[in-house]
Amino acid sequence: MDLGIRGKVAMVAAGSKGLGRAAALALAAEGCAVSICSRGAEALETTRAELEALGVPALAVVADISTAEDLAGWHAATVAGLGPVDILVTNTGGPKAATFDHLSDADWAAGVDSTLLNVVRMTRLVLPAMKARQWGRIVHITSLVAKQPYPLLTISSTLRAGLSGLTRTLALETAADGITVNALLPGHVMTDRQHHLAEVKSQAEGITVEEHFRRQAAAIPARRIGEPAEVGAVIAFLCSGPASYLTGQSLLVDGGLVQGTF
Repeated sequence: MDLGIRGKVAMVAAGSKGLGRAAALALAAEGCAVSICSRGAEALETTRAELEALGVPALAVVADISTAEDLAGWHAATVAGLGPVDILVTNTGGPKAATFDHLSDADWAAGVDSTLLNVVRMTRLVLPAMKARQWGRIVHITSLVAKQPYPLLTISSTLRAGLSGLTRTLALETAADGITVNALLPGHVMTDRQHHLAEVKSQAEGITVEEHFRRQAAAIPARRIGEPAEVGAVIAFLCSGPASYLTGQSLLVDGGLVQGTF
């Protein structure tokens, strides 16, 4: 299928590794010019080279997505280097993993800055140009805990659910402008964050990381942990021309793990 986005300009936050990298590569494979950011210059450069190898313009900017100044700088560099932004994929690091009793006000404030407010800021930067051109795609990478909370991920469960609310309200506001806004809720996918959580959980359970992953996979109907590229492919479709009537959704990509009907 031709996704109809060749030549579009995409910004992918935290795009040097994991799900961000997978999204950036999937969009580049469809012919998008791609701008990525992250804090690590070495990984950024490696991914930028991978994107250019797919035959598209690529830009890599060192930026801390939890700060308004860095986000504004990344957006400005993208517009100057590639043109107005057609596609935004927001992607944030997970906040502190701990139960409610072990979280301070500072932990909550840091979580809001790194998981919610930065998404608001990124969206605010790209919306005016999308509205002016009457076309845009925004995809928020969040987590299955938005629909199935987990006690160890108290902050994440709270804020990811909030992002689903933001997704729906913004979709209602922008649908008439040719803009779609969706959230993608990945389940267990092999990323650095997944390995970090496995270490935390295996310590709490008194088992090895390997045993944790074995049990985790066994609990998934697909009987395996997902790969980043599988998530990237879904993101590329959500950003496509054929997906123009799909907006306001929080879409699980979890191998069937969440059993709810809504």
